[in-house]
Amino acid sequence: MEQRPIESPDDTSVTPHSRQPVLRRINEAHRELEYLLFNLDREADAQSRFLDVAGELIAAVEDNPDIALACILHNQDEGSYAVRHCIDTAVVAMLVARALDKLPHQILTVVAGALTMNIGMLHKHEQLQSRLNAISNDELAAIHAHPQEGVDILRRAGITDEEWLDCVLLHHENEDGSGYPFGKTGNEIPLTVKIISLADRYCARVSSRSYRRSLLPIEALRDILLADHQIVDPMLTACFIRVVGMYPTGAVVRLASGEIGVVAGKGSDSTAPAVQVLVGSDGVLLSAPVRRDTGKAGFGVREMLSGEQAGVRFRMWQVWGEDARA
Repeated sequence: MEQRPIESPDDTSVTPHSRQPVLRRINEAHRELEYLLFNLDREADAQSRFLDVAGELIAAVEDNPDIALACILHNQDEGSYAVRHCIDTAVVAMLVARALDKLPHQILTVVAGALTMNIGMLHKHEQLQSRLNAISNDELAAIHAHPQEGVDILRRAGITDEEWLDCVLLHHENEDGSGYPFGKTGNEIPLTVKIISLADRYCARVSSRSYRRSLLPIEALRDILLADHQIVDPMLTACFIRVVGMYPTGAVVRLASGEIGVVAGKGSDSTAPAVQVLVGSDGVLLSAPVRRDTGKAGFGVREMLSGEQAGVRFRMWQVWGEDARA
């Protein structure tokens, strides 16, 4: 189906702010992180610089979590995949850590860990992302070695926070011992690490790669609940579902009314998100989004759609207002 752009939002979705929009601040954090990761040998105080970026990202997410979550699905063209994936993972990890009542310094550590988790394979990440054939044995060995290599790089750059370094070293460990590099299990893996690992797993699945399509958010959640149930802490999975929602912000959905829209945020409960409708029940593109409470009769979510299935394009500010302008 040909994708059709929509024109403008309704008046209620636009709220002017004197400060920089949240989306712009998230993208700026991406650019700062990308520069820092690729120029680490030039930094005299890398630890402070990383923590500054983490703090900037935390502040932006706190100002509008819905926009931050929507970026995972609708802001993938911003910069390189390798760095964008770390930003996305940090956003989800931060929100889960906050839901678990972690202290501010613990949340900062989680975010810093997520932002630097793949520094050990940064130069290989884009190559792997763009490849069309199977991963070679040498590439697989490099993947398994990247947590330790990442810690070594960060130590040389002056990172001394052991909890932060553990986040990088252990973020591919699994609950049942099937992970790497050490095959740790259960309580041997710090909760901060488990938070990053789960966020990493989800964000990777909903991002498209050259060698596979992205999963719909509901498919990624189903994988985590079913296929990954032995390797993920069930307590953490329950919290993750509460934070992200059964219909994550940014997901494209068809309602019982036949209308098509985008999940704009949480609604009355986990199965009834707030939706901005873009296409009417007659299949005609609306001149401006219309907000629907899917908890009301006749407007429940019928199914989740890919962008191609929905056949509609939109800019983030048309759904989330001026704070979603890049």
